[in-house]
Amino acid sequence: MDILSGGTIFIIVVIIVALILLGILLSFVPVMLWISALAAGVRISIFTLVGMRLRRVTPSRVVNPLIKAHKAGLNVTTNQLESHYLAGGNVDRVVNALIAAHRANIELSFERCAAIDLAGRDVLEAVQMSVNPKVIETPFIAGVAMNGIEVKAKARITVRANIERLVGGAGEETVVARVGEGVVSTIGSSDSHSKVLENPDLISQTVLSKGLDAGTAFEILSIDIADVDIGKNIGAELQTEQAEADKKIAQAKAEERRAMAVALEQEMKAKVQEMRAKVVESEAEVPLAMAEALKSGNIGVMDYMNFKNISADTDMRGSIGKMTGDKKNNQ
Repeated sequence: MDILSGGTIFIIVVIIVALILLGILLSFVPVMLWISALAAGVRISIFTLVGMRLRRVTPSRVVNPLIKAHKAGLNVTTNQLESHYLAGGNVDRVVNALIAAHRANIELSFERCAAIDLAGRDVLEAVQMSVNPKVIETPFIAGVAMNGIEVKAKARITVRANIERLVGGAGEETVVARVGEGVVSTIGSSDSHSKVLENPDLISQTVLSKGLDAGTAFEILSIDIADVDIGKNIGAELQTEQAEADKKIAQAKAEERRAMAVALEQEMKAKVQEMRAKVVESEAEVPLAMAEALKSGNIGVMDYMNFKNISADTDMRGSIGKMTGDKKNNQ
């Protein structure tokens, strides 16, 4: 009984070890994935799957897209998918894009599709946009007509992805910026804002004829003006600002002239005071000169009396003239 018990335990241990080894083997060798590939008609060796494990490639990330591509009738090899996976690309998205392009009769090779994916663009979205164009709506773009009235326009741009220019081509921001520039230029070349309001399709026709999609990853199909609005009277505001600036300049020049006049007046007053000081100084020397002349005998007493009479007569005439002027002013 003890012997049988020991043998039973040994068998159980062997079975457990075998199951563990089998689990490790199955986890390393994707047998179920290999069976799924064979069932889908994809010929792939079990050693190829083991090699993927050794190259640190998740087999399901390669085999499942390979099955999908085979069912869609695409000629894609395991090496192509594995190399794209090792390069950091999204294998499943690339295969989905190839299937969508194949269904839509769009020529798209695996190499170009992989290059677009590695460039950071969503290649599946690009293929879908080639089939179903995308509408990009711009914000209100303001332009000023020749008569000074501001016109605001909102445009809807219908674009289709250009597969050939996806790698290295400009994005949506460039398209929106170019369209905005074209709208501003078209509004600015209009004689008046009323012409823009009457024929808003002139904006779309003019902008569309400029070939704004050159160098971008898109092809512009149409540009439609969704809304047009009137803004400020920019011309009147500019004239008002110019008039205000001219007014300030004139005031500054007038203030400058006034300051110069005040300075000149102060200078003239200083000169007058200087001259008066000299006159007073000269008048103070007259009595001394007269005394010296009398002392030296150059003039006589009668000459001095005549001089005094003339001075008194001059003072009297000045007083009379001053009184007459005051009366006239009072009248």
